Amino acid sequence: MDMQDSRGVQLPRRRFVQGLALGGVAAGLGLWRGSALAQAGVQRSELRGNHFELEIAELPVNFTGHRRVATAVNGQLPAPLLRWRQGETVTIRVRNRLAVTSAIHWHGIVLPADMDGVPGLSFGGIPPGGEYVYRFTVNQSGTYWYHSHAGFQEQTGLYGPIVIEPRDGERHAVQRDYTILLSDWTDTGPETIYANLRRQSGYYNHGKPTVGDFLHDVGRNGMSQALAQRQMWNRMRMDPTDLADVSAATYTYLLNGQTPAGNWTGLFDAGDKVRLRFINGASMTFFDVRIPGLKMTVVAADGQAIEPVSVDEFRIGNGETYDVIVEPAADRAWTIFAQSMDRSGFARATLAPRDGMTAAVPPLDPRPLLSMADMMGAMNNGDMGHGMSHDMTGMTMDMPGMPPMSMAQESHAPALKTGPEVDMRVATPRSNLNDPGVGLRDSGRRVLTYADLHAVDTPISPRVDREITLRLTGNMERYRWSFDGTLASEAGPLRLRYGEQVRIVLVNDTMMAHPIHLHGMWSELESPEGEFQARKHTVVVQPAQRVSFRVSADAQGRWAFHCHLLFHMAGMFREVVVA
Repeated sequence: MDMQDSRGVQLPRRRFVQGLALGGVAAGLGLWRGSALAQAGVQRSELRGNHFELEIAELPVNFTGHRRVATAVNGQLPAPLLRWRQGETVTIRVRNRLAVTSAIHWHGIVLPADMDGVPGLSFGGIPPGGEYVYRFTVNQSGTYWYHSHAGFQEQTGLYGPIVIEPRDGERHAVQRDYTILLSDWTDTGPETIYANLRRQSGYYNHGKPTVGDFLHDVGRNGMSQALAQRQMWNRMRMDPTDLADVSAATYTYLLNGQTPAGNWTGLFDAGDKVRLRFINGASMTFFDVRIPGLKMTVVAADGQAIEPVSVDEFRIGNGETYDVIVEPAADRAWTIFAQSMDRSGFARATLAPRDGMTAAVPPLDPRPLLSMADMMGAMNNGDMGHGMSHDMTGMTMDMPGMPPMSMAQESHAPALKTGPEVDMRVATPRSNLNDPGVGLRDSGRRVLTYADLHAVDTPISPRVDREITLRLTGNMERYRWSFDGTLASEAGPLRLRYGEQVRIVLVNDTMMAHPIHLHGMWSELESPEGEFQARKHTVVVQPAQRVSFRVSADAQGRWAFHCHLLFHMAGMFREVVVA
């Protein structure tokens, strides 16, 4: 009998059982000069106070039955939870025991530029054998995280959670409080993965349409329509299954450093309110999170309080955080289920009143397909809606090998020509925020969208002095990513005047969702009508979508602005200079 393994791959029963034995263990091999390493059931350390000592070094691990070496902090993967208090000044001494330069970036924390931790911008990095002392005052509260901004160290394990306790106490009282850090582990070196993607962008896409899929389409839609759709995708040299660059064929998805078989467990007593602080620390994976049978009340996004909203599911992009409160009243276990956006695998954990209890793990949802709307944007009146009509009236696009369609609507931003750096452009991007995204539309579940995010306080940017539009561009066949068709290495910095209020408009000309992260300053997400939604540090822009946010340029210095998909960052990156 075949069974689904920890990555959602069908395996013979013998291999599945083997996975259960090995999958929950991240065991040390005696190379770390400290003592205990990350093992199943080992309590993660939590560091509190104003002064912290962190040490970056290699850590032997075994997540899959194969011994590998991770990059870790204080011998842990994930790194220790850091608990700070709003209003206090923290000092963090970081020692680098690696043979290469390292660095730690405090994701989402508003701080002085020289404390931001980006080598080449805010400082020179921490050399091998060296140390760096970060010191800054914490002026915010909520859920955040930290990770390396040097090379591909984030992919090899250098990330950890941060919880900042509010000066005036938590807005929502709970009896239990857990951080849930999602990530993706690979036994393959990240340099090898990147090289494979550069050679063949679909290298890890094992879900491409098959002959069987074609025959299914013929049975459902008829031969002529099935052929027309297949020919259209072929002409565009694109793939409707191109949802994630790297899949569970290579990744093992972790939750708090545990594989699905390891099954991290959070305990509760009957009647408890439980706060779950979700952090997506993955390098390349979007997750769709739900707890089957249990409503989640979302109370914070990217560390900032929002008006509570009750949902069944939410999508979390790389770098984002969401706080949810659940009330598991019954004397039973509940599965926390986080499936990858491409449905190739999942991370999993359990909420239970007692250790050892488990709940059913749901099957992966069917693998979704990108639609024409994901490629073309606005369908009717700028909003493609949840119904996903395939009426193409009013759409436009420009792609190599395909003649342009009629243009009934002009974009707010000038369109770029296609070429070596840009293989697709969207002339009529949609601007709706009420779309949960591909794979979540019409699921029958109540899914969080950006339209649901409403901050509990007022925006900090009352006016707009200037508007800047950037297009998120790329050439999938060449695996090259960029802003405005220009690689980071060939672009000058984006310059903001100190004190000015800027609206930044992002138009996604690609078929992939991009989590765009601005360092050092808040991104105040706007509705399509320009109304304030919520304050974020990472804004996901869906395919063929236009999203805008305001920025108060109140932090002098050199800052990073980039896609948080690790292998996109080399090209889709800008230095932002505030002076």
